Amino acid sequence: MSRPEELAPPEIFYNDSESKKYTDSTRVQHIQVKMTLRALELLNIPDNSFILDIGCGSGLSGEILSEEGGHMWCGLDISPSMLATGLTRDLEGDLMLQDMGIGIPFRAGTFDAAISISAIQWLCNADTSYNDPKRRLMRFFNTLFAALKKGGKFVAQFYPKNDDQVDQILQAAKVAGFNGGLVIDDPESKKNKKFYLVLTSGSPRTQDEQVNLQGVTMDADELGEKMTNHARRARKGKEIESGKSFINRKKELMRRRGRKVAKDSKFTGRKRRPRF
Repeated sequence: MSRPEELAPPEIFYNDSESKKYTDSTRVQHIQVKMTLRALELLNIPDNSFILDIGCGSGLSGEILSEEGGHMWCGLDISPSMLATGLTRDLEGDLMLQDMGIGIPFRAGTFDAAISISAIQWLCNADTSYNDPKRRLMRFFNTLFAALKKGGKFVAQFYPKNDDQVDQILQAAKVAGFNGGLVIDDPESKKNKKFYLVLTSGSPRTQDEQVNLQGVTMDADELGEKMTNHARRARKGKEIESGKSFINRKKELMRRRGRKVAKDSKFTGRKRRPRF
């Protein structure tokens, strides 16, 4: 059976009929409730928090956020039909039309936490020639990091197609500055296996505000032999470069190239800009 993201872009796949069918399905509702409750358990946030629901669809997850802990929430989604279906329901949150791959369009430090249910795997799919998955993932995580308060948390349930997609998502999150890892529920079950990305945007103020990291793995050597290209490279003895080391190495490279270009330049009053 083909995956939805391989059939059409989300704003096209979730048309009026598909959106209504998805929202009215009792099976989908049951699964959505279960995964949202699990995401809240992993978030471990106080009641009445302000939460961003990314890929909110018609608001099935948002309903749970309102009911559990009285959280205030704002949802964004790329599908107009999904949002229109949500507007016909009695939701307590705000809805916004937005492509998460373009970025999270909120002021810095707006949200206490964010969740995403069955959505971020769409970022790994290039449905047009100008949609580069790596760039979309980086824009998403960079702008999400900014939109969260210091110590803010993010939990995303997602359906990766393969280990490479898990690797892409983990690396983009780490380079953006997030800490945390990956939780896999029912790892031995093909039918019930669920992936949860559990992240924090900084150190929590108190011990009670930490994300629930029981069972979390983030570093490649902890993901096991079946997870990610980084685990395979680690088994071959290759060093895994952290996001901080990567940035420092690039800065040093820029300084070296800048000095070399200036030295070799025939122009005396002006330095050439280093190129990469």
